[in-house]
Amino acid sequence: MTEPTGDSEVGGLTRVSTGAVLRWSMAATIGVLVVLAGAYGVYLLRDILVLVLVALFLAVGIEPVVQWLCRRGLPRWLAVGAVVAVQLLLLAVFVWSVGPPLVEQGSKLLGDLPGYLHRLSDESDAVRRITDRYHLTERLTDFAGELPAKLSGGAVGFFRQFVGFLASTVTVIALAIYFMAAMPQLRNGLARLFPPRNRDRAAEVIDVVTTKVGGYMLGNIAVSVIAGAATYVCLRLLGVPFALTLAVTVGITDLIPLIGATLGAVICLTVTVFTVGFWPATVVVAVFFVAYQAVENYLISPRVQRNAVDLSSVTVLLVALAGGTLLGLVGALMAIPIAAAIKVVLSPRVAALYDGS
Repeated sequence: MTEPTGDSEVGGLTRVSTGAVLRWSMAATIGVLVVLAGAYGVYLLRDILVLVLVALFLAVGIEPVVQWLCRRGLPRWLAVGAVVAVQLLLLAVFVWSVGPPLVEQGSKLLGDLPGYLHRLSDESDAVRRITDRYHLTERLTDFAGELPAKLSGGAVGFFRQFVGFLASTVTVIALAIYFMAAMPQLRNGLARLFPPRNRDRAAEVIDVVTTKVGGYMLGNIAVSVIAGAATYVCLRLLGVPFALTLAVTVGITDLIPLIGATLGAVICLTVTVFTVGFWPATVVVAVFFVAYQAVENYLISPRVQRNAVDLSSVTVLLVALAGGTLLGLVGALMAIPIAAAIKVVLSPRVAALYDGS
């Protein structure tokens, strides 16, 4: 029996290692192609995925209310139906009662803005110099005159955008209802991804995350409603026109993390100084917003939010900026509770789920 020579052994090893390299290269290439194809598919479906994410976020946010009704003896389907019916009823009442005056005041405010600026420039030399230098009065007058033509000329585009917004809203509502109805199955399915011995602890963590997100959403909405109501009372007492429009604006902007309250205050101060003058109404409004923000930050928000979001100010700022960059206003609103949920998941107690301790 002839023994293999050293050259043949080397050649055999070379052939084996070359074949292994080729196989690994093909597997890596196929893996990269699969990842790229998946990323491209996600990019194509990004609009739908955003709607799904928003619907899931809303469903998780409303979950504490559904659970509260279920603990009172209602079946889950009836609890979900009651929550959806109340929400739709509140939305219909809001649109029916607040919508027409809101549109009327908003259009009147835009139309009268050049006149307010002209009157303010007549009363103040500093404002007159600024308006004359930058021709603000003429520009606002031209804008107000061209606005109806622009709106009528872009009626087709506006109608398309409105139909698209309406379709997206209906899609989000339908998906949110489905997620609310199937929330127990979704949570159980997620818990089954863990080993059997850790599923109970995983379910507990999922409950904590759901509570965090839902508590933050409901608390944020409650704080915004309080801010809008307090703003409306203040502006009405001072005789500032367009109080309803400004109050709704403050309530919406207050939902935005970090800068929302300041943005709403700046809008109210600008309209106040244009409509009723600087003294004393604008000064009183400025004092009101400073005082209210102190009360909201140190009294209302801590009591409403409690421990819903246990994050540092720097973390809140970074995640809000990241969420706003990725998904705009919706991303900024969802980023903070998602970060709080991630903090729960990454806590040492949860990390023990992965090592089986």
